[in-house]
Amino acid sequence: MYTEQDIWIVLTGTGTWFSKMIQYFTKAPLNHASIAFDSELREVYSFGRKKANNPFDGGLVRENLRDPFFYTSECAIYRFRVSNEDYQRMHNLVKEMMRDQNRYKYNLLGLLGILFRIHIDRDDAYFCSHFVATVLEQAGLRPVNKPCHLVTPEDFSRSPQLNEIYHGPLHGYLTQEMTSPLSPSPTFTPVTTKGRGKFFRIGKRVSKAGKELLYSYLIK
Repeated sequence: MYTEQDIWIVLTGTGTWFSKMIQYFTKAPLNHASIAFDSELREVYSFGRKKANNPFDGGLVRENLRDPFFYTSECAIYRFRVSNEDYQRMHNLVKEMMRDQNRYKYNLLGLLGILFRIHIDRDDAYFCSHFVATVLEQAGLRPVNKPCHLVTPEDFSRSPQLNEIYHGPLHGYLTQEMTSPLSPSPTFTPVTTKGRGKFFRIGKRVSKAGKELLYSYLIK
């Protein structure tokens, strides 16, 4: 029997000076993308700050959207209905990455590549929307008709396959969910990734100076 489940794409704008610097280049108010596996946004993953008070240490993170860091954030939340198999495949891919979390870095130069529409690849490195698009693509899903390394958070907002269910203050959505009936917890089963290609790329090294230059404005 064919069954479906929902995932959520969460776009946020934290209002920090880092976020405002990105907005200067993108002209979009919401410049951070995450993928969530529940409507209450308790299991949310992305590439961003590992510690709220340290913008210079970025990588793969499970985000706590109830942290004070996000309290004043604006957000847009999109529902994406997928098959049960694809849902489980994406969840398993992310959990596999989380088991080796420290291996992954934030791909700052990849963001620069978007400006010039080139693929600046690095070993085990992603930026937020690149990561979300890659997880979706590994399940055979492409809500944005672009290569993963060129996908921006704003691209998700324009996808006809995604259904916007909320736009406004993040704390407003979280408060709303607290007063709503809880949906049943999904059941996860192992799903093989055999035949879907290698998930991680081997890329070029970047200089320390290049990293420091971009760290000054590109994480959130």
